[in-house]
Amino acid sequence: MPELLLLSNSTNHGRDYLDHAWTDVEAFLDGRDEVAFVPFAGGDHDAYTASVAEAFAARGVRVTGVPADAGAARVLDGAQTVFVGGGNTFRLVATLQRTGIMGELRDRVLAGLPYMGASAGTNITAPTLRTTNDMPIVEPESFAALGFVPFQINPHYLDADPRSTHNGETRLTRLTEFLEANDVDVLGLREGVHLRVEGAGTDVVRATLGGAAVQPDAPGPAIVFRRGTEPFEVSGEVTDLFARTPRFDHPV
Repeated sequence: MPELLLLSNSTNHGRDYLDHAWTDVEAFLDGRDEVAFVPFAGGDHDAYTASVAEAFAARGVRVTGVPADAGAARVLDGAQTVFVGGGNTFRLVATLQRTGIMGELRDRVLAGLPYMGASAGTNITAPTLRTTNDMPIVEPESFAALGFVPFQINPHYLDADPRSTHNGETRLTRLTEFLEANDVDVLGLREGVHLRVEGAGTDVVRATLGGAAVQPDAPGPAIVFRRGTEPFEVSGEVTDLFARTPRFDHPV
C-alpha cells in the first residue's frame, strides 16, 4: 500500500532543515535508515543532495542521490524510501518527464515504496502542477504530475494580511481563478503543516493533517478551495477529499 508524507515546507524560519517536522519524518521512516533523494527541483543536483545528506546523516539516515539519467531506476530499485525535495516545480516536472523517471517513480510508489515530498515534491503528488506558486522557468512536456491524490495542493499557503495596503493579487485570488477554469479541489497547506496519506487515489485508507501552522493568527493547518463554496478550514482527518473526481479544463 502506498504511503505518503507530504510537507508544505522543509525549513521553518530560524530552524534547521526538517527540524520542525522531524518527529513526523522519523515516524514515517519507521526504522528505515536509507533514503533516495530526488534533487531535480534544484539547480545544482550534487550540492543539493550533499546538503540534504548532511542533514539526514546527523540523524543516522543515509541519503543516496537519484541521478537524472538511466541510473535512476537502479537507485529507486534499492531504495527504502524516496524523498523529492523542494525548489522549482516546473524544473522538477520537466526533468522527471524528459528522463522518463516520472513513470518509474509512480510505479514504484504505487507498488509500496514510501514517498516523502516537500514543497515542489508535494506539488507533484497532485494530478497536475497547476497550483504551484513557482515561476515557469522551464517548459515541461505537460503539466501532468504523479496523481497520487485526486485534488490539487498549494504548499506554502499564505493568508492575506487584512492590514496590508498591497493592492495586487493574493493567493486566494489566484486559486479562485483556478476554480473558474477547473472543477478540482485545492488543499492549501500552511507553512509547518504536512499531509500523511495511507493508500492512494480511490484506494486511500486514511489521510490526516499534522504539524502546526507557523503563520501568526492562522485559523488552522489547512484550507480547502472548492468550486461553488466559500473556502473552508480543515484539520485532522481529510480522507473525504479523495471521494471527489477532478474535472480539469471545465470552466464555469
